[in-house]
Amino acid sequence: MLFKQFPRLLPPGIRFYATAEKSALATLRKKTGYTFANCKKALELHNNDLTKAELWLKEQAQAMGWSKATKLEGRNTAQGLIGVLVQRNAGAMVEVNCETDFVARNASFQRFVQIASAACVRHLENVEADANLTKVGLNNEALKQLVLEDGKSLGDHLALMIGTVGENASLNRAICYKAPDSVQLTGYVHPAPNEEIPHDVPLLGKYGSLVAFKAGDHSTTVQEDADGTSLTGAQVARKICQHIVGMKPERIGEPGKDEPAADKDDETCLIHQEYLVDPSYTVGEVLEANRVQLVDFQRFECGEKSKSDEQNVRAAAN
Repeated sequence: MLFKQFPRLLPPGIRFYATAEKSALATLRKKTGYTFANCKKALELHNNDLTKAELWLKEQAQAMGWSKATKLEGRNTAQGLIGVLVQRNAGAMVEVNCETDFVARNASFQRFVQIASAACVRHLENVEADANLTKVGLNNEALKQLVLEDGKSLGDHLALMIGTVGENASLNRAICYKAPDSVQLTGYVHPAPNEEIPHDVPLLGKYGSLVAFKAGDHSTTVQEDADGTSLTGAQVARKICQHIVGMKPERIGEPGKDEPAADKDDETCLIHQEYLVDPSYTVGEVLEANRVQLVDFQRFECGEKSKSDEQNVRAAAN
Protein backbone atom coordinates (compact mmCIF):
# COMPACT_ATOMS: atom_id res chain seq x y z
CA MET A 1 0.00 0.00 0.00
CA LEU A 2 2.88 2.31 0.83
CA PHE A 3 4.48 1.75 -2.60
CA LYS A 4 1.12 2.35 -4.30
CA GLN A 5 0.63 5.67 -2.50
CA PHE A 6 4.25 6.77 -2.77
CA PRO A 7 5.72 5.14 -5.89
CA ARG A 8 8.85 7.31 -5.72
CA LEU A 9 9.85 5.45 -2.55
CA LEU A 10 10.28 2.26 -4.67
CA PRO A 11 13.92 2.03 -5.89
CA PRO A 12 14.14 2.45 -9.73
CA GLY A 13 16.09 -0.79 -10.12
CA ILE A 14 13.34 -2.84 -8.50
CA ARG A 15 10.64 -1.21 -10.65
CA PHE A 16 12.65 -1.96 -13.81
CA TYR A 17 13.25 -5.60 -12.79
CA ALA A 18 9.56 -6.15 -12.04
CA THR A 19 8.58 -4.71 -15.43
CA ALA A 20 11.18 -6.80 -17.29
CA GLU A 21 10.07 -9.93 -15.43
CA LYS A 22 6.43 -9.29 -16.32
CA SER A 23 7.35 -8.67 -19.96
CA ALA A 24 9.41 -11.88 -20.14
CA LEU A 25 6.56 -13.87 -18.59
CA ALA A 26 4.05 -12.50 -21.10
CA THR A 27 6.41 -13.22 -24.01
CA LEU A 28 7.08 -16.79 -22.86
CA ARG A 29 3.39 -17.57 -22.36
CA LYS A 30 2.47 -16.19 -25.78
CA LYS A 31 5.27 -18.10 -27.52
CA THR A 32 4.83 -21.47 -25.82
CA GLY A 33 1.19 -21.53 -24.72
CA TYR A 34 2.11 -23.11 -21.37
CA THR A 35 0.50 -22.12 -18.07
CA PHE A 36 1.34 -19.02 -16.05
CA ALA A 37 2.77 -21.13 -13.21
CA ASN A 38 5.02 -23.21 -15.48
CA CYS A 39 6.33 -20.17 -17.37
CA LYS A 40 7.01 -18.33 -14.10
CA LYS A 41 8.90 -21.33 -12.73
CA ALA A 42 10.95 -21.65 -15.91
CA LEU A 43 12.00 -17.99 -15.75
CA GLU A 44 12.85 -18.22 -12.05
CA LEU A 45 15.04 -21.28 -12.64
CA HIS A 46 16.94 -19.56 -15.46
CA ASN A 47 17.20 -15.96 -14.25
CA ASN A 48 14.70 -14.64 -16.79
CA ASP A 49 16.65 -16.05 -19.76
CA LEU A 50 13.87 -16.58 -22.32
CA THR A 51 15.82 -19.01 -24.51
CA LYS A 52 16.82 -21.28 -21.62
CA ALA A 53 13.36 -21.04 -20.06
CA GLU A 54 11.67 -22.05 -23.33
CA LEU A 55 14.04 -25.00 -23.78
CA TRP A 56 13.36 -26.16 -20.21
CA LEU A 57 9.59 -25.95 -20.76
CA LYS A 58 9.82 -28.04 -23.93
CA GLU A 59 11.97 -30.64 -22.18
CA GLN A 60 9.48 -30.85 -19.33
CA ALA A 61 6.56 -31.10 -21.75
CA GLN A 62 8.43 -33.79 -23.68
CA ALA A 63 8.90 -35.85 -20.54
CA MET A 64 5.28 -35.35 -19.50
CA GLY A 65 4.15 -36.16 -23.01
CA TRP A 66 5.88 -39.54 -23.06
CA SER A 67 4.45 -40.26 -19.64
CA LYS A 68 0.93 -39.26 -20.69
CA ALA A 69 1.27 -41.12 -23.98
CA THR A 70 2.07 -44.30 -22.05
CA LYS A 71 -0.84 -43.80 -19.63
CA LEU A 72 -3.31 -42.92 -22.36
CA GLU A 73 -2.19 -45.59 -24.82
CA GLY A 74 -5.10 -47.68 -25.99
CA ARG A 75 -7.72 -44.99 -25.56
CA ASN A 76 -9.83 -44.54 -28.68
CA THR A 77 -8.66 -41.86 -31.12
CA ALA A 78 -11.40 -41.68 -33.74
CA GLN A 79 -11.37 -37.90 -34.15
CA GLY A 80 -8.61 -35.77 -35.65
CA LEU A 81 -7.59 -34.14 -38.91
CA ILE A 82 -6.28 -34.87 -42.40
CA GLY A 83 -3.33 -32.74 -43.54
CA VAL A 84 -2.58 -32.24 -47.25
CA LEU A 85 0.53 -30.51 -48.59
CA VAL A 86 1.69 -30.22 -52.21
CA GLN A 87 5.01 -28.57 -53.03
CA ARG A 88 6.04 -28.65 -56.70
CA ASN A 89 6.69 -32.33 -57.56
CA ALA A 90 6.05 -33.69 -54.04
CA GLY A 91 2.81 -34.15 -52.14
CA ALA A 92 1.65 -35.83 -48.95
CA MET A 93 -1.58 -36.58 -47.15
CA VAL A 94 -1.44 -37.59 -43.48
CA GLU A 95 -4.01 -38.56 -40.86
CA VAL A 96 -3.46 -37.65 -37.21
CA ASN A 97 -6.04 -38.77 -34.65
CA CYS A 98 -7.10 -37.60 -31.20
CA GLU A 99 -9.86 -38.46 -28.75
CA THR A 100 -12.22 -35.51 -29.15
CA ASP A 101 -13.21 -32.97 -31.78
CA PHE A 102 -12.45 -30.29 -29.17
CA VAL A 103 -8.73 -31.14 -29.30
CA ALA A 104 -8.87 -31.40 -33.12
CA ARG A 105 -9.68 -27.66 -33.05
CA ASN A 106 -6.77 -26.95 -30.69
CA ALA A 107 -3.98 -24.79 -32.19
CA SER A 108 -1.22 -27.08 -30.85
CA PHE A 109 -2.85 -30.15 -32.41
CA GLN A 110 -3.38 -28.41 -35.75
CA ARG A 111 0.22 -27.17 -35.76
CA PHE A 112 1.40 -30.74 -35.22
CA VAL A 113 -0.65 -32.01 -38.20
CA GLN A 114 1.01 -29.33 -40.33
CA ILE A 115 4.45 -30.39 -39.03
CA ALA A 116 3.65 -34.03 -39.85
CA SER A 117 2.52 -33.12 -43.39
CA ALA A 118 5.71 -31.14 -44.03
CA ALA A 119 7.83 -33.98 -42.61
CA CYS A 120 6.30 -36.43 -45.09
CA VAL A 121 7.04 -34.13 -48.03
CA ARG A 122 10.60 -33.64 -46.80
CA HIS A 123 10.98 -37.42 -46.47
CA LEU A 124 10.52 -37.70 -50.25
CA GLU A 125 13.76 -35.79 -50.82
CA ASN A 126 15.63 -38.99 -49.97
CA VAL A 127 13.40 -41.27 -52.05
CA GLU A 128 14.49 -42.18 -55.55
CA ALA A 129 11.90 -41.17 -58.11
CA ASP A 130 10.35 -43.70 -60.48
CA ALA A 131 9.72 -42.97 -64.15
CA ASN A 132 5.95 -42.49 -63.81
CA LEU A 133 5.01 -41.78 -60.19
CA THR A 134 6.59 -42.73 -56.89
CA LYS A 135 4.02 -43.64 -54.23
CA VAL A 136 5.15 -44.11 -50.62
CA GLY A 137 2.85 -45.27 -47.84
CA LEU A 138 3.78 -44.70 -44.20
CA ASN A 139 2.11 -46.38 -41.23
CA ASN A 140 2.17 -45.30 -37.58
CA GLU A 141 5.64 -46.64 -36.77
CA ALA A 142 7.23 -45.30 -39.97
CA LEU A 143 5.75 -41.85 -39.33
CA LYS A 144 7.08 -41.71 -35.77
CA GLN A 145 10.60 -42.44 -37.03
CA LEU A 146 10.74 -39.46 -39.43
CA VAL A 147 13.44 -37.03 -38.30
CA LEU A 148 12.70 -33.30 -38.42
CA GLU A 149 15.07 -30.41 -39.01
CA ASP A 150 15.60 -29.95 -35.25
CA GLY A 151 17.03 -33.48 -35.01
CA LYS A 152 14.04 -34.88 -33.10
CA SER A 153 11.71 -37.52 -34.46
CA LEU A 154 8.08 -36.94 -35.33
CA GLY A 155 7.32 -39.30 -32.44
CA ASP A 156 9.12 -36.90 -30.09
CA HIS A 157 7.02 -34.02 -31.37
CA LEU A 158 3.89 -36.14 -30.94
CA ALA A 159 4.78 -36.68 -27.28
CA LEU A 160 5.37 -32.95 -26.86
CA MET A 161 1.94 -32.23 -28.32
CA ILE A 162 0.27 -34.83 -26.09
CA GLY A 163 1.89 -33.17 -23.08
CA THR A 164 0.39 -29.86 -24.19
CA VAL A 165 -3.18 -30.92 -25.01
CA GLY A 166 -3.46 -33.59 -22.28
CA GLU A 167 -5.25 -36.09 -24.51
CA ASN A 168 -4.22 -39.23 -26.37
CA ALA A 169 -3.22 -38.71 -30.00
CA SER A 170 -1.74 -40.92 -32.70
CA LEU A 171 -0.12 -40.79 -36.10
CA ASN A 172 -2.31 -43.05 -38.21
CA ARG A 173 -1.10 -43.14 -41.83
CA ALA A 174 0.25 -41.11 -44.71
CA ILE A 175 0.49 -41.39 -48.48
CA CYS A 176 3.23 -39.53 -50.34
CA TYR A 177 3.62 -38.83 -54.07
CA LYS A 178 6.81 -37.86 -55.88
CA ALA A 179 6.14 -36.95 -59.49
CA PRO A 180 8.33 -36.59 -62.61
CA ASP A 181 8.16 -33.41 -64.70
CA SER A 182 5.37 -34.83 -66.87
CA VAL A 183 3.03 -35.32 -63.90
CA GLN A 184 1.40 -32.66 -61.74
CA LEU A 185 0.00 -32.96 -58.21
CA THR A 186 -2.89 -31.28 -56.45
CA GLY A 187 -4.82 -31.79 -53.22
CA TYR A 188 -8.03 -30.82 -51.47
CA VAL A 189 -9.56 -30.97 -47.99
CA HIS A 190 -13.12 -30.69 -46.70
CA PRO A 191 -14.30 -28.51 -45.11
CA ALA A 192 -12.33 -26.22 -47.43
CA PRO A 193 -10.67 -23.18 -45.80
CA ASN A 194 -12.61 -19.91 -45.99
CA GLU A 195 -9.58 -17.98 -47.18
CA GLU A 196 -6.71 -18.54 -49.61
CA ILE A 197 -3.94 -20.63 -48.02
CA PRO A 198 -0.30 -20.16 -49.15
CA HIS A 199 1.03 -23.08 -51.20
CA ASP A 200 3.67 -23.94 -48.59
CA VAL A 201 1.12 -24.26 -45.76
CA PRO A 202 -0.63 -27.65 -45.30
CA LEU A 203 -4.42 -27.76 -45.69
CA LEU A 204 -6.39 -29.25 -42.77
CA GLY A 205 -9.80 -30.94 -42.85
CA LYS A 206 -11.84 -34.00 -41.93
CA TYR A 207 -11.56 -35.42 -45.47
CA GLY A 208 -8.74 -35.15 -47.97
CA SER A 209 -7.71 -36.22 -51.45
CA LEU A 210 -4.45 -36.24 -53.36
CA VAL A 211 -4.38 -36.50 -57.17
CA ALA A 212 -1.60 -37.05 -59.70
CA PHE A 213 -2.51 -36.02 -63.24
CA LYS A 214 -1.26 -35.03 -66.67
CA ALA A 215 -2.50 -32.00 -68.61
CA GLY A 216 -1.69 -31.25 -72.24
CA ASP A 217 -0.59 -27.68 -71.52
CA HIS A 218 -0.11 -26.42 -67.98
CA SER A 219 -1.29 -22.95 -68.92
CA THR A 220 -4.02 -23.72 -71.44
CA THR A 221 -7.57 -22.74 -70.53
CA VAL A 222 -9.85 -25.60 -71.52
CA GLN A 223 -13.10 -25.08 -69.63
CA GLU A 224 -15.31 -22.43 -68.12
CA ASP A 225 -16.72 -22.80 -64.62
CA ALA A 226 -20.46 -22.50 -63.93
CA ASP A 227 -20.05 -18.76 -63.31
CA GLY A 228 -18.16 -18.26 -66.59
CA THR A 229 -14.70 -18.21 -65.00
CA SER A 230 -12.01 -19.80 -67.19
CA LEU A 231 -10.30 -22.88 -65.74
CA THR A 232 -6.92 -24.41 -66.47
CA GLY A 233 -6.22 -28.13 -66.51
CA ALA A 234 -4.76 -27.86 -62.99
CA GLN A 235 -7.92 -26.18 -61.71
CA VAL A 236 -10.06 -28.88 -63.28
CA ALA A 237 -7.92 -31.51 -61.54
CA ARG A 238 -8.51 -29.77 -58.22
CA LYS A 239 -12.26 -29.95 -58.81
CA ILE A 240 -11.81 -33.67 -59.45
CA CYS A 241 -10.15 -33.78 -56.00
CA GLN A 242 -13.30 -32.24 -54.59
CA HIS A 243 -15.42 -34.83 -56.41
CA ILE A 244 -13.28 -37.68 -55.02
CA VAL A 245 -13.83 -36.46 -51.45
CA GLY A 246 -17.58 -36.25 -51.97
CA MET A 247 -18.25 -39.37 -54.06
CA LYS A 248 -15.71 -41.93 -52.70
CA PRO A 249 -14.63 -43.66 -55.94
CA GLU A 250 -12.57 -46.83 -55.51
CA ARG A 251 -10.62 -46.72 -58.77
CA ILE A 252 -10.11 -44.52 -61.83
CA GLY A 253 -11.35 -47.01 -64.43
CA GLU A 254 -10.55 -47.44 -68.11
CA PRO A 255 -12.88 -46.39 -70.95
CA GLY A 256 -14.04 -49.42 -72.95
CA LYS A 257 -12.84 -51.84 -70.29
CA ASP A 258 -14.84 -50.90 -67.18
CA GLU A 259 -18.58 -50.93 -67.70
CA PRO A 260 -20.84 -48.48 -65.80
CA ALA A 261 -22.81 -49.84 -62.85
CA ALA A 262 -26.47 -50.68 -63.44
CA ASP A 263 -27.48 -48.22 -60.71
CA LYS A 264 -25.62 -44.91 -60.95
CA ASP A 265 -25.90 -44.48 -57.16
CA ASP A 266 -23.77 -47.63 -56.73
CA GLU A 267 -21.04 -46.46 -59.12
CA THR A 268 -17.53 -46.72 -57.65
CA CYS A 269 -15.55 -46.30 -60.87
CA LEU A 270 -14.47 -42.65 -61.05
CA ILE A 271 -14.82 -42.10 -64.80
CA HIS A 272 -18.43 -43.35 -64.78
CA GLN A 273 -19.59 -41.30 -61.77
CA GLU A 274 -21.77 -38.24 -62.30
CA TYR A 275 -19.55 -35.17 -62.00
CA LEU A 276 -20.22 -33.55 -58.61
CA VAL A 277 -19.86 -30.00 -59.99
CA ASP A 278 -22.23 -30.66 -62.91
CA PRO A 279 -24.14 -34.01 -62.79
CA SER A 280 -25.13 -33.67 -66.48
CA TYR A 281 -21.60 -34.93 -67.27
CA THR A 282 -19.63 -37.94 -66.07
CA VAL A 283 -16.13 -37.46 -64.70
CA GLY A 284 -14.76 -39.32 -67.70
CA GLU A 285 -16.42 -36.85 -70.06
CA VAL A 286 -15.02 -33.90 -68.11
CA LEU A 287 -11.50 -35.35 -68.16
CA GLU A 288 -11.64 -36.04 -71.89
CA ALA A 289 -13.07 -32.63 -72.75
CA ASN A 290 -10.38 -30.89 -70.72
CA ARG A 291 -7.50 -33.09 -71.90
CA VAL A 292 -6.70 -34.10 -68.33
CA GLN A 293 -5.46 -37.63 -67.61
CA LEU A 294 -5.54 -38.99 -64.07
CA VAL A 295 -2.49 -41.03 -63.07
CA ASP A 296 -3.50 -41.93 -59.52
CA PHE A 297 -5.53 -40.69 -56.55
CA GLN A 298 -5.93 -41.31 -52.84
CA ARG A 299 -8.78 -40.36 -50.49
CA PHE A 300 -8.60 -40.20 -46.70
CA GLU A 301 -11.53 -39.88 -44.32
CA CYS A 302 -10.68 -39.15 -40.71
CA GLY A 303 -11.38 -42.14 -38.49
CA GLU A 304 -12.14 -44.60 -41.30
CA LYS A 305 -10.84 -48.14 -41.21
CA SER A 306 -8.03 -48.55 -43.71
CA LYS A 307 -6.33 -51.55 -45.27
CA SER A 308 -2.84 -52.29 -43.98
CA ASP A 309 -1.52 -52.82 -47.50
CA GLU A 310 -2.56 -49.26 -48.38
CA GLN A 311 -0.53 -47.98 -45.45
CA ASN A 312 2.64 -49.81 -46.38
CA VAL A 313 2.67 -49.47 -50.15
CA ARG A 314 5.70 -48.17 -52.02
CA ALA A 315 5.18 -48.69 -55.71
CA ALA A 316 5.17 -46.84 -58.99
CA ALA A 317 1.68 -46.18 -60.29
CA ASN A 318 0.81 -47.78 -63.61
